[in-house]
Amino acid sequence: MQKTAMVAALLVLGIAHAAPPRNVATAPTGPIPAIAPTPTASSPPSSSAQPPQNSPAALTAADLSAWLDGYLPYALHTADIAGAVVAVVKDGQILIERGYGYSDVAAHMPVDPKLTLFRPGSVSKLVTWTAVMQLVEQGRVDLDADVNGYLDFKIPPREGKPVTMRNLMQHVAGFEEQAKGIISEDPKTPGFETLLKAWVPRRVFAPGSTPAYSNYGASLAGYIVQRVSGESFDTYVEKHIFVPLDMQHSSFRQPLPTDLAPLMSKGYDVASEAAHPFEIIGPAPAGALSSPAEDMAHFMIAHLQNGEYHGNRILSAATAEMMHNSPLTVLPPLNRMELGFFETNINGREVIGHLGDTSYFHTSLHLFLKEGVGLYVSFNSTGKNGAAGSLRTALFDDFADRYFPAPEAPPQVDAKTAAAHAAMLVGHWVNSRGSQSNFLAVVGFIGQSKVRLGAEGELVLPFNSLNDKPRHWVEVAPFLWRDRDGHERLAAQVVNGKAVRFSIDELSPFMVFERAPWYQDGAWLLPLLYASLGALLLTALLWPVGALVRRHYKARLVLDSVAVRAFKISRVAAVLILAGVGLWAFTLLRMLNDLNNLSASFDSVVHLAQAFGAIAFIGGFAAMLWNLAVVWTRRRRWPARLWSAVLALSACVVLWVAFAFHLVGFGVNY
Repeated sequence: MQKTAMVAALLVLGIAHAAPPRNVATAPTGPIPAIAPTPTASSPPSSSAQPPQNSPAALTAADLSAWLDGYLPYALHTADIAGAVVAVVKDGQILIERGYGYSDVAAHMPVDPKLTLFRPGSVSKLVTWTAVMQLVEQGRVDLDADVNGYLDFKIPPREGKPVTMRNLMQHVAGFEEQAKGIISEDPKTPGFETLLKAWVPRRVFAPGSTPAYSNYGASLAGYIVQRVSGESFDTYVEKHIFVPLDMQHSSFRQPLPTDLAPLMSKGYDVASEAAHPFEIIGPAPAGALSSPAEDMAHFMIAHLQNGEYHGNRILSAATAEMMHNSPLTVLPPLNRMELGFFETNINGREVIGHLGDTSYFHTSLHLFLKEGVGLYVSFNSTGKNGAAGSLRTALFDDFADRYFPAPEAPPQVDAKTAAAHAAMLVGHWVNSRGSQSNFLAVVGFIGQSKVRLGAEGELVLPFNSLNDKPRHWVEVAPFLWRDRDGHERLAAQVVNGKAVRFSIDELSPFMVFERAPWYQDGAWLLPLLYASLGALLLTALLWPVGALVRRHYKARLVLDSVAVRAFKISRVAAVLILAGVGLWAFTLLRMLNDLNNLSASFDSVVHLAQAFGAIAFIGGFAAMLWNLAVVWTRRRRWPARLWSAVLALSACVVLWVAFAFHLVGFGVNY
């Protein structure tokens, strides 16, 4: 996650892979100790932009180790990433487990794949969903029953329909985003039970209709595990998952137990800067796991072996099959959501997995079901320009192309049809995952995804390739596009001749993009907002300049007292409106650049922005309307009339945005 990007800052705990463009760093930002181990293979890593090979390499420990040793050390260096772990399992055994770089740069402590704990972020959800499926298998949880039957508080219905466990596991309960309390460095931060009951995020979609990734939903599932089992969530997963899988060094507990704390890797923005404290994940069942690569290898083996690890069974074969193969189809033929896992199919192979992010750790887990192979990789740094997210994707693509390649030569739609279909996607689109009923909705407004056409009529979207250049999308079937140089696909849903939603393979299981409603559409509203702020700023700046000029030449405003008063009040209003916008910008940047501020400790600042903004935006608009009336009733010259209209319109636009995106209000649930 790049902390300077407001949209990306919300995508914590397994969502950062969902929005930022893929960028791979090409040069380090500062000194970093030599990465260990020293590469044993001299060949450079393959590029995910290359087409799959015709013949696979043999997936052996020797070949894989040599390939990874040629791949990761250089990648960590250039991306300014401190350390990484990789585990690959095959046929019920650990094929390799490798550590690269450092868990503590200052102490030169190397990463140990057997003992060094990493934070896999939302990959933690797979443990939570496995716990849920254990209770489903026992008949204690019904996937299709109203979850209120398991709770001591109520989730309101949407369109008369309740939330079910299946909805939660497939991220289609309809919840909007809940960001408050998501992550902190304060060990005294409220626990997940407190956060769950503090407020229930609004259900903004009909259940089962729209994928919208939800940490709240996963945390709610963990609470149901706790309620139904009669054991604390931490204790339950330790007894029923970690013990039978011999995951001796794994824990959801925050802070970590004293015997595990020394094993915890440091977390970094970049390796060349200072380490950060241990992160406290608010919705703990959604992302609080700490685990070494070897333990995660055991977990992968259990799922690849139909719920069994070395004679210990955590799920029956039938339950494991249900979990792995219960797809929800939203945008065919893109990847689908299973029960907790999501498809990451590649090269014609059936692959399920999960991605995960905290502020500093970035992880992926993929299971090649029919091949009996699992790949787990985790980084302890975000890296230069957010490189860790790109690197984990490239590593998966290149791993699949090396060991499980498949020739792909899909047909293309004729040029005329392709141009017409591409044009139907042009415009601004809103991510289904986001805030809609509170002030963080303005972040989604600023971050609306813009789809446009290139010089030759091709699609241009904000999902760049690894070289940070636009992907080359080729339409291979009606409303299905493929990245010419990679594996990504894009599909659109068309209703009555209009494109109404789209997504790409990487995101489609848990979020889609939909048309912004007209009153929130950035295509017209963003340019108008910027022009309005420019007009208000110009007015505010020229006010003292004009006063100084008149003073220098000993001139005065030739206006009656009412007109003078209206003139001055309109200038004060311009300053107040700009101050209100500035205060909101400051508040949001403070919250999103330091996730510790997404908490009750920052409520006073939010209240200040809300109160001042309400006065500035509403009062400023009223003042501009009065000024407009005074100027026009006194029949002043056309420049004054024109500018009074511009100011009134500018104040109206700012007020429109404030109301449309809930900057005028007094709630602190977000």
